[in-house]
Amino acid sequence: MIIYNVTCNMHSSLEPEWVPWIREHIAKVLGTGLFMDARFTRVLVEDKDGHSTFSIQYKANSKEALLDYYENHAAELRKEGISKFGEQVLSFRTELELIDEYNVRRG
Repeated sequence: MIIYNVTCNMHSSLEPEWVPWIREHIAKVLGTGLFMDARFTRVLVEDKDGHSTFSIQYKANSKEALLDYYENHAAELRKEGISKFGEQVLSFRTELELIDEYNVRRG
C-alpha cells in the first residue's frame, strides 16, 4: 500500500476559507477511484508566527494507482488550488510505502 501525503501550510486567517475548500478537494481526489480513503489532520506544532499546518493522507493500493493519479488527474486538481489560493498556501508532497500495520486489541 502507498500513502500519498500532502502537507499544507498557511496563515491561520485562511483556515475559514481553506478548510471547506480542501474537504471538497479531498472528495474530488477520492472521486478519481484511485485511492481507498483519505485522512485529514492538523499538524500539532507550536507556531509563533500565526501559521497552521495540515496533512492529507490518501491511501492507494499500488504505486501504479498513484502514477495513474499523477498522469491523469493531479495537474488539473492542483491547478484549482493554485488559482484559488496562489502562494498563500505552501504544499509539499511525500510518498510513503506501508510496511506493517499494528493495532491494539482490547477486550
